[in-house]
Amino acid sequence: MAFSELRVAEFLAALGERTPAPASGAAAALTGAFAAALVELAARFAEDEDAVTRAQALSTRLTQLADEDASAYATFMETRSEEARRRTIEVPEEIAANADEVEQLAGHVRARLTSSVAGDAEAAVELARAAARVARRLVELNA
Repeated sequence: MAFSELRVAEFLAALGERTPAPASGAAAALTGAFAAALVELAARFAEDEDAVTRAQALSTRLTQLADEDASAYATFMETRSEEARRRTIEVPEEIAANADEVEQLAGHVRARLTSSVAGDAEAAVELARAAARVARRLVELNA
């Protein structure tokens, strides 16, 4: 079942299980997706439809990457192949790149806000930054 189909409590329970996946890669991807959703919220208040559209796309892709990360790691644990190991690097790299874009978009939207929603854009910056940092560390560990 895709992580996007789980309730938050179900995902958290799966994350806490003693299994190879989901783990920090999926958590980082979904953290980035949460950040993108906050950017979407802030962009709506900023009346920036381009930012809304991009934030939605980033949130969708990061959610997909959570599934891809869990699948890549499970496949690697099963096969130990070089191709599978490579996927455990490629997926976190893409998570980091998407989270970086969320961070930049959040900063752009934040600059256009004067309301209390600015705090949501600021939270998105921090969450995206954390997601990217975790994903980059996974790339190092899996290389």
